[in-house]
Amino acid sequence: MKKARKRLPASGSQASVRKHEEQLPWKKQKLLDIHQALNSDPVDIETLRRAALSEGGLLTDDIRRKVWPKLLSINVYNLPAKPSKDVREDHRDYRQVVLDVRRSMRRFPKGMRVDEREVLQEQLIDIILDVLRRNPQLYYYQGYHDIVVTFLLVVGERMTIAIMEKLSNHHLRDFMDPTMDSTKHVLNYLMPILQRVDRELHDFMIRSEVGTIFALSWLITWYGYVLSDFRHVLRLYDFFLASHPLMAIYFAAVIVLYRQKEVKSSECDMASVHHLLSQMPQDLPYEELIGRAQSLFMSCPPSLLTQSAALQPRNIGKRFLRHSAGTEFESLSAEKAIRGEICLV
Repeated sequence: MKKARKRLPASGSQASVRKHEEQLPWKKQKLLDIHQALNSDPVDIETLRRAALSEGGLLTDDIRRKVWPKLLSINVYNLPAKPSKDVREDHRDYRQVVLDVRRSMRRFPKGMRVDEREVLQEQLIDIILDVLRRNPQLYYYQGYHDIVVTFLLVVGERMTIAIMEKLSNHHLRDFMDPTMDSTKHVLNYLMPILQRVDRELHDFMIRSEVGTIFALSWLITWYGYVLSDFRHVLRLYDFFLASHPLMAIYFAAVIVLYRQKEVKSSECDMASVHHLLSQMPQDLPYEELIGRAQSLFMSCPPSLLTQSAALQPRNIGKRFLRHSAGTEFESLSAEKAIRGEICLV
């Protein structure tokens, strides 16, 4: 009787092909579900929302161009006109917007021709000023342009204006007040979330007096400023557009929880913990963290945290630490940082 031959492990290339074949069916099914939802009358928004939340998000930029407007109830047949030539005249934020956009070169794809990038940068300036001019109750903040450029690179100028007008009056509204009070309040949800999940981590961070300033640039740019891979930024934008406006702070919490061993192993002082957490790893398990953030939101909804958030210290960090050219730390105002008087990092 012949012995059954042991099956040899697949080579790297064979394993890769097999993995691709295993993944293909669910992607095909997801694409089919999305197209059916888009073609339904009325459009099946709930299916589109589930697609944006689930593994892989919306998969392609072509799908994002169709689904993002639906998630925000934007009428694609009645988009705002392109900004007029006088949009830049006498605008209170013109100088700061231009300054921020000019130094945002790393947010554009590597290899993009200089003339193409410059055209997009001019569009970016006009879009921001147009949205602000249409909504005089909104105040520009440094980091807003990081969100706008993400949409501009995917959906184009007119659709970006429509999307940003919606987001600026909803998801991003707390960041667009003349003061940072509302932004501080959103950041104040971070510690109560950590306290409910990992009391030891929470207490360590309280003792270090690190505050929550390390998460400021994460929150107000929807992580666009701190992630180098544009694919990861787009995946998070799928997630946030389909979620509660506070989901970005829940995602901040799961990042800190994911790094809890590193945090607890660091020196328990403000400078050490701030430095560690302000360095965003680029190899995070994004799908896992997105799933954890959704679960955390369900188990600890904002309604359970409102009182604790209100009782958090008003100061989001005793000092905003920024390493200067030498070895000293400068004490900087977070208020000035978000309003654009200084760089966030």
